[in-house]
Amino acid sequence: MSIFKFHYNLEKNSVGFVVAIILAASVGGLVEIAPLFTIDDTVETLPDMRVYTPLELAGRNIYIREGCYACHSQMIRTLRDEVERYGPYSLAAESQYDHPMLWGSKRTGPDIARLGGKYSDDWHEAHLIYPRAVVPTSIMPAYPWLATTPLDVEGLGAHLAVLAQLGVPYTDDMIANASRDATAQARPDSDAATGLVDRYGEATTIRRFTDAREVTEMDAVIAYLQILGQLTQAPYAAEVPQ
Repeated sequence: MSIFKFHYNLEKNSVGFVVAIILAASVGGLVEIAPLFTIDDTVETLPDMRVYTPLELAGRNIYIREGCYACHSQMIRTLRDEVERYGPYSLAAESQYDHPMLWGSKRTGPDIARLGGKYSDDWHEAHLIYPRAVVPTSIMPAYPWLATTPLDVEGLGAHLAVLAQLGVPYTDDMIANASRDATAQARPDSDAATGLVDRYGEATTIRRFTDAREVTEMDAVIAYLQILGQLTQAPYAAEVPQ
């Protein structure tokens, strides 16, 4: 009996067809779920891995809101040409606190997994306001409203609390001070900046990301872009494939 004949007969038997669907779905589900039982052994632990600050998290939310992930991946593969172009390949642990993760595979624009520190804050601001001012061949849309839209920090505490429920190690102190810390990171001369460092560590970048009088969405996005690839230094010590 040919496979087509078998399938034709199976379609006429509703009970058998349902059983076949369940079996096929079970096999597919098992293939996807089984690796998760060994995830603690297969995903590396990075001792210096830190969480996003509230300002960086706010910038990430805006990045997602504006659909930037549709054109920029954050996943450098273990291929020599990718490593030479973008930097050390991505490690799974670098995305352990990302909800959702933004690895992706679509690259209308370049991969930005190692973007942090590559350009100045002024460059990023000019690029977001009018991309072709700094990259004449760019087809990226402009986001000038980010520079004039005040950052809404009121909901950041609740966001951190939800992420804590998902396993991100935000403390009660971090959650309680989320709104204040978001503003303090872009205002290094504020009294709250000291508390921000106490909560998030000496590696926290505290500076005025733009010259705006109040903290804007532009500050948040730039803070996020400047931390990409900098949450841990482990990838830079990893062996590069030859």
